[in-house]
Amino acid sequence: MTTLYDGFDIESFEAGKGLWHARIRRADFSPLAIDGVLFPAMEVGFAWPDRDAAIADAKHHIDRFRRRADSDDE
Repeated sequence: MTTLYDGFDIESFEAGKGLWHARIRRADFSPLAIDGVLFPAMEVGFAWPDRDAAIADAKHHIDRFRRRADSDDE
């Protein structure tokens, strides 16, 4: 299942029984740039016990990237 959050698609998936992960992609399909390195998508988090926890962790990463990008611009 895919969730849209702040210009990103978060795809949650069950990697094993009760082991949920999330994949982040930009909604416009352009690559993610982290420290100057381009990535088409990013796998985040750990093996969360449910889908909602995986999505919450992905949102936390997106917010952290935004704060970091904003502070780099200053």
